[in-house]
Amino acid sequence: MKKTRISMILFLLGFSFYASAQNDVSEIKNETTKFSLEVDPATFAFNGYSFHIRVQPKGCDHLLVGFGTYALDMPDLLVDFNSKNKNKGWNVRINQGYSAFAEHHFLEVNRKWFVGTQIGIQEFKLENDATVGSEKFTNFLGMMYAGYTWKPFKNNMYIKPWAGFGYTSKISGTNTLGTLTYDISPITMFVTVHIGYTF
Repeated sequence: MKKTRISMILFLLGFSFYASAQNDVSEIKNETTKFSLEVDPATFAFNGYSFHIRVQPKGCDHLLVGFGTYALDMPDLLVDFNSKNKNKGWNVRINQGYSAFAEHHFLEVNRKWFVGTQIGIQEFKLENDATVGSEKFTNFLGMMYAGYTWKPFKNNMYIKPWAGFGYTSKISGTNTLGTLTYDISPITMFVTVHIGYTF
């Protein structure tokens, strides 16, 4: 029941961003639907990838919605964030992640401050230095985040640092490898930088 309530809260927050943007009919400047592509360079540095598409609907000056897919080897810093897993020999990979995003940009889309919500699923692969083999599990992710969009050049490229705080829960698979159990904390945090371009 608690998980359902948290999921509903995240959904309603995302919907509220959408509704507020739809109701912003004064001084509408965006006369066409605009598309942006974003990547997270850190994922490539950690043996992975990320590709995100974002859409600014026609008539919406503050709303950005989108979808992303990503994978990476989790850095030790993120694995050790949960003290129950710290220094336990875990090697963790997000094999595949899929997420939907909704953002409210306070000034205008892809300029300065914004807040957002992310809802998705992630498949994890677990290995441990103390044993052989691997296991997989899939979790649900709901996250609120905030960031800032900076345009360093006179074109449509932008740099977008953001940080998020959210809830996660296993929905399938196993997080036990032999006699070892990888602890899945219900609370998750994430900090990254996206680079994007609007067409």
